Amino acid sequence: MNVNGQHYRTIWLVDEVTVRIIDQKILPFEFRLLDLHTPDEIALAIKTMLVRGAGLIGAAAGYGMYLATLYAPKENRDAFMGAMQHAAEKLVKTRPTAVNLAWAVHRQLNAIQQAQTPQEGIQIAKATAQAIADEDAHACQRIGEHGLSLITEIAKRKGGEPVNILTHCNAGWLAFVDFGSATAPIYRAHDEGVNVHVWVDETRPRNQGARLTAWELGQHGVNHTIIADNVGGHLMQHGMVDLVIVGSDRTTVTGDVANKIGTYLKALAAHDNGVPFYAALPSSTIDWTLRDGVRQIPIEERAPEEVTHMEGIVDDSIVTVRITPPNSRVANYGFDVTPARLVTGILTERGICGANESEIRALFPEK
Repeated sequence: MNVNGQHYRTIWLVDEVTVRIIDQKILPFEFRLLDLHTPDEIALAIKTMLVRGAGLIGAAAGYGMYLATLYAPKENRDAFMGAMQHAAEKLVKTRPTAVNLAWAVHRQLNAIQQAQTPQEGIQIAKATAQAIADEDAHACQRIGEHGLSLITEIAKRKGGEPVNILTHCNAGWLAFVDFGSATAPIYRAHDEGVNVHVWVDETRPRNQGARLTAWELGQHGVNHTIIADNVGGHLMQHGMVDLVIVGSDRTTVTGDVANKIGTYLKALAAHDNGVPFYAALPSSTIDWTLRDGVRQIPIEERAPEEVTHMEGIVDDSIVTVRITPPNSRVANYGFDVTPARLVTGILTERGICGANESEIRALFPEK
């Protein structure tokens, strides 16, 4: 992804002791890089959403486990592994819904356990963290290649008219290491010269669509329009949406999709209006142990201040204002689950499949 003409990943290792990230809490008002040096700083960055998005928090957790090896006791292997187990538990607790987080932490633990010495563990953890990040970027690039066909087929039918794609929240470059999931096919189509236009849901309460997706689409030169969250159904009723592509924070082996709150309502509207609805996700987002997403996927509840207050820019300064009565109660559920019956298909790094166990497992027989 390019920012002001320069390529960036969302997270990378600067040197042996420094992980660099993009501060996503202040976008789009300011583009700022932050350096993290400890596993506690990584955990805090995940918890406070300095980094966010399924793939990115997985990669961040991988780097957090590497940093933890640098601070773990080195006198013997047992003490070293004990410290790593403690770091793993702390990282996993930061965000409960996205499966990539726990997947990356457990992958690191399993890899580090193969080390005979703490020093060997450090090198294994570093290599594994870099592999997790590289694989995430590659998977998203492949999602873009597979998803391109969905957009080009619509473009051919429309004879050069814009292909209108609706997305929700930010399943873009900022949510992964590079390319994004839901946005990867959009970027690929745009780069191939396809006339695409994106309806960008604002995505309350944190406005990741209006703040993040719109910003990165603008950086890439993709035509887009920001809409209030409740506009999508109206657009679909009037034939103004050709395709819905969303991301996922956890997908069951049976095809249920957990994504940012409000996704389920978009799926219902798409189903009612015959609009194809796809979830784009790398296989690291699939939870192979769960079959009923509505009942089994843990739904994160976040701070009420995200609902009661909003951030904006006034006279070049970022300000926070209250938008609700001071004594009203608030419920802030971060995610909802879209049942597989409402999902047209799932876009993965290995191709497109139906939202059902047999087709998902056919793409990933090793699972």
